[in-house]
Amino acid sequence: MRCVVPHNVRVPILTDPLAAAHDVATLRDAVVAWFEDAARDLPWRRPDRTAWGVLVSEVMLQQTPVVRVEPVWRAWMLRWPTPADLAAASTADVLRAWDRLGYPRRALRLQECARAVVARHGGAVPDDEDALLALPGVGEYTAAAVRAFAFGRRSVVVDTNVRRVLARTLTGTALPEPSYTAAERALAQAVAPADDDASARWAAASMELGALVCTARAPRCASCPVRSSCAWRAAGHPPDELAHRRRGQAWHGTDRQVRGRVMALLREASDPVDRERLLLVTDDRAQADRCLAGLVEDGLVEPSETDPDLFALPA
Repeated sequence: MRCVVPHNVRVPILTDPLAAAHDVATLRDAVVAWFEDAARDLPWRRPDRTAWGVLVSEVMLQQTPVVRVEPVWRAWMLRWPTPADLAAASTADVLRAWDRLGYPRRALRLQECARAVVARHGGAVPDDEDALLALPGVGEYTAAAVRAFAFGRRSVVVDTNVRRVLARTLTGTALPEPSYTAAERALAQAVAPADDDASARWAAASMELGALVCTARAPRCASCPVRSSCAWRAAGHPPDELAHRRRGQAWHGTDRQVRGRVMALLREASDPVDRERLLLVTDDRAQADRCLAGLVEDGLVEPSETDPDLFALPA
């Protein structure tokens, strides 16, 4: 495989394109070999996994760590092991089962996705990229991940972890651009093996390296299987040049926190909850009222048909 690197991506200077291809192959081989021993034993990676289970895991893992996802995923798959099972569930049950994973609109999209899989594909998750992308809540990353991890197909799977691994090992930068760029996409495409099995293995291995070793804040360079060929390490670990463009994600006092408190109250309630009680989740009444209105608009909460000051999860 020849590695064609975009002109605007900073890479170690390699005058021979065959040497560049060799270096990329060496990188892939070392990371995959490390993965064979270091991979976490996760249920959605096991031989008995289903395509639906993989899809559910990928939706749950968006912006949520594995340690929080795994118990919810296990309970979810026991309750709704197929798309048809989830499609027939009540929305209230789905939102309660989502529990505290955060971003509960993902739960709504996942149920919409299940209904689309049943209606369009006879209840079986498709392996075609266009068909996957046409499903509610499935974007470029999720479609690629399902193709790779559920079906073993060649697919360029790029999440935050993979972006960081490629940025450090090949371009010598501490962290990738704040937003995914065309240059990164082209680089990831060039690095992914052409073979189905090898490509799927590389996708899983590079993600795991970023999650466990090549982390954002405290990379374990001494334990990295490609430390001897890492461009960032060779450059002396230069600092992040784009730190001023990155914003930390605050939590305390944010609308996200308040929305989460409202949802928690409604998940635990067996009957509709009075507006006044919901507005007590924070000292800022205006913020609580705004968040409640937003949850209603997002379809996560419904006012009672008989009393507009009573609220519950959608039926």
